[in-house]
Amino acid sequence: MAGDEKVHVEVAYATAARQWLVPVEVGPMTSVQAAIQMSGILQYCPEIDLARDAVGKFGEVVGLTDIVDEGDRIEIYRALRIDPKTARRLRARPSRGARRRIP
Repeated sequence: MAGDEKVHVEVAYATAARQWLVPVEVGPMTSVQAAIQMSGILQYCPEIDLARDAVGKFGEVVGLTDIVDEGDRIEIYRALRIDPKTARRLRARPSRGARRRIP
């Protein structure tokens, strides 16, 4: 790649209420962390903590120092509010006073 070429990537982040997909042009050999910072998403979503939150490309966890490639979708993952197994167990537990039907 020549030094003046740009790499086009997208930075994605979602909360329960909203989703962001920010296109950004970066230089070659740009790290995931630099691309996230260049996208400006950290100003819109101050709850993002790159020291705590995992990041990935197309659903696969990567490091902040990994280099982005043309067309990458960089995803910032939020921590789970509740363990999925616990959530399922709570949903499956019958409510008080409810009677189980036996077929």
